[in-house]
Amino acid sequence: MNWQTLTQQNNQRYDSKAIARYYRYRPWLAWARAIKIIWFFAVFILSLKWDEWQNQQEQNKFKRAIQLRQLLTRLGPTFIKVGQALSTRPDLIRKDYLDELVKLQDQLPPFDSVLAYKIIETQLERSIDEIFSELSPTPVAAASLGQVYRGRLHSGEEVAVKVQRPNLRPVLTLDLYLMRWAAGWLGPWLPLNLGHDLTMIVDEFGTKLFEEIDYINEARNAEKFANNFRDHPQVKVPLIYWRYTNTRVLTLEWINGFKLTETKSIREVGLDPETIIQIGVTAGLQQLLEHGFFHADPHPGNLFAMPDGRMAYIDFGMMDQLHEITKETLVDALVNVVNKDYNDLAEDFVKLGFLTPETDIHPIVPALEVVLGDAIGKNVGDFNFKTITDKFSELMYEYPFRIPAKFALIIRSLVTQEGIALSLNRNFKIVEVAYPYVARRLLTGESAQLRRRLLDVLFKDGKFQWHRLENLIAIARTDGNFDVLPTAQLGLQYLLSDEGKFLQRQLVLALTEDDRLHTEEVQRLWLLVKDDLKPTRLLNVAIEVLTEFSREGVVAILPKALKKL
Repeated sequence: MNWQTLTQQNNQRYDSKAIARYYRYRPWLAWARAIKIIWFFAVFILSLKWDEWQNQQEQNKFKRAIQLRQLLTRLGPTFIKVGQALSTRPDLIRKDYLDELVKLQDQLPPFDSVLAYKIIETQLERSIDEIFSELSPTPVAAASLGQVYRGRLHSGEEVAVKVQRPNLRPVLTLDLYLMRWAAGWLGPWLPLNLGHDLTMIVDEFGTKLFEEIDYINEARNAEKFANNFRDHPQVKVPLIYWRYTNTRVLTLEWINGFKLTETKSIREVGLDPETIIQIGVTAGLQQLLEHGFFHADPHPGNLFAMPDGRMAYIDFGMMDQLHEITKETLVDALVNVVNKDYNDLAEDFVKLGFLTPETDIHPIVPALEVVLGDAIGKNVGDFNFKTITDKFSELMYEYPFRIPAKFALIIRSLVTQEGIALSLNRNFKIVEVAYPYVARRLLTGESAQLRRRLLDVLFKDGKFQWHRLENLIAIARTDGNFDVLPTAQLGLQYLLSDEGKFLQRQLVLALTEDDRLHTEEVQRLWLLVKDDLKPTRLLNVAIEVLTEFSREGVVAILPKALKKL
């Protein structure tokens, strides 16, 4: 079986079994690559040790940072991806190394433009002059999987033309094969109780990487992402020019803006970096909890602050989709963290696959409280995913936590966005953006699923949880933009509907449970919302809701009356 046969059998998709069969009969290729990787890292580690022995760590730190960047670049796309992920983590990587790794995002050595132009013409089956009135002679950016040219179509639109690196698939395939082989051997010895799931994580990464090098798939992802954010005034997604797009060439709208790490340039155009962070965090939560379709590679080279205040996403090669039940369970988990309901949180971990269904969660609950108990109020520099991972790694020696393969990309995405927030503002409190968003979603959501989730939050063991409603309203109001009146309107509409009859009985019981009137709790809630619920506003809402239900009642009764006639 030759390489072309493997590609045809794979149908351009990642297939770990087919790849393993291919290299089983060509072990010299795998060993040659493995020896090269080991040798490169051994030289780097020995260089660090030599500096330590010679007491020259400080003197040579910039030299070693450059050496690491060059090492990852020489090892190719897979290792460049690792470096890109590390470049967003100032809490893990020293500044001298960080400054070099950032260059891996879009400052990689380009391949020959003559070859790039030939790929464009071959893929699009027409000459450069037929397609573009202008096209930069050299790439404006070079990334791990391709490079970008700036051009202009004959119709006048300014475009970015993304061209894939040649011979990319064989390089990625061999590295993924070695990673999977290493995962099988090393998995049982690693902490975090990954076990056999480590190979599943490699497979998930391989699947997404193969999707990323299919530019037609990326173009579809971009359009789906754009449709999800079509009503969002602060998120920009570039247009796709399908006529000039193929498997290895992608033509899209040119985005004028600044990388999110260019804080000086962002401030010079009158923008506040912290506002951009808030847009990014909120948009990230929307992707996970509303749309279920999320950008799995949001490093600073793929996110831009535009002069008009919008944040633009580019590079939609690595995306993933969540099922509805997963989105709902993630909402539950976040609310349970807010309310410090660690027993329910442990049950969420079972539903999400971090714990098996037969796991006894009772001894795990106190451990979760230790790990997550101080989450609210900490800034991202003190409470981040590294902190959680370090603490969870201790728990995983005692409890059977595991990382579901589906969550590998989610964790990567969240960690990357957290790293961007750290780069822009060390003291940015990510929880102060995330928790209010979740609270507002629950309180203002119009879907049946969100109403059910809100009722699940407010009623526990048949009892109304007053403190949870207070927490949700208080947290939702923290940014000053939350108006409780639309929530009150939705609640009144729901109470008057057939679906809300059960809730009517539950609320009466809630006000009188434990053989007392809960006037104190009602008074606390009123103090929270009284500024929004002015009498005239309430009256207008009541009239609107009653009018609507009266109209619906007439519509429902009229056909029956006509039948009798």
